Amino acid sequence: MARLLGRVLQEAGHAFDTAFDGANALERASLAIYDLILLDIRLPVLDGFAVCRSLRARNSSTPILVLSARSELADRIQGLRDGADDYLAKPFAVEELKARVGALLRRGSLPAVVALTVGGIQLDRRQRLVQVRGQTIELSAKEYALLEFLLLNRSRVVTRAEIAEHVWDDCFDPFSNLIEVYVGRLRQKIDAMAPGAPSFLTTRRGEGYYVEDGSRAGQ
Repeated sequence: MARLLGRVLQEAGHAFDTAFDGANALERASLAIYDLILLDIRLPVLDGFAVCRSLRARNSSTPILVLSARSELADRIQGLRDGADDYLAKPFAVEELKARVGALLRRGSLPAVVALTVGGIQLDRRQRLVQVRGQTIELSAKEYALLEFLLLNRSRVVTRAEIAEHVWDDCFDPFSNLIEVYVGRLRQKIDAMAPGAPSFLTTRRGEGYYVEDGSRAGQ
């Protein structure tokens, strides 16, 4: 199921994280900002109902779409009462999942961080638009997801493993140089818009990549 969801999200141009138990899901939700949470009810450690209640108890306003093989009316009502925004019973059609995800993202319940600005770089998450010094640049879906992840985690070193997990999927070959290739393409496209300015992205050898929040990149 996780692989299917990952493929559907990737095809729609979304970056995603995966948690395989309820406790890990709560931990991830406390460390990062998400536009949407797809929540399976049958999770180990903490089930989806408990995760949903805990998120709402923390005043999280992130939209939650519950996925469950339990299609009984009482379960759907419980999920909604626990704070879910929508409920989709398995098995479901991929197109219906895409439609429900799109509807939740359009409701205006996106997190406060909709626009990301670092130096002269502006990323509009609602329109999926990237501008450098006011000029729009064309990025592939993977380049966009990589830039979004880097800017969301600015002012800290982002490891190669984190990028592989967030921007790619669980089939990613850890021995490939794909991340380095995409980082190089992204750096080239953005830095070309501000010749002579420091690069927006610093490589920390043996550690990962770093975007400074107050960077002069693109200025």
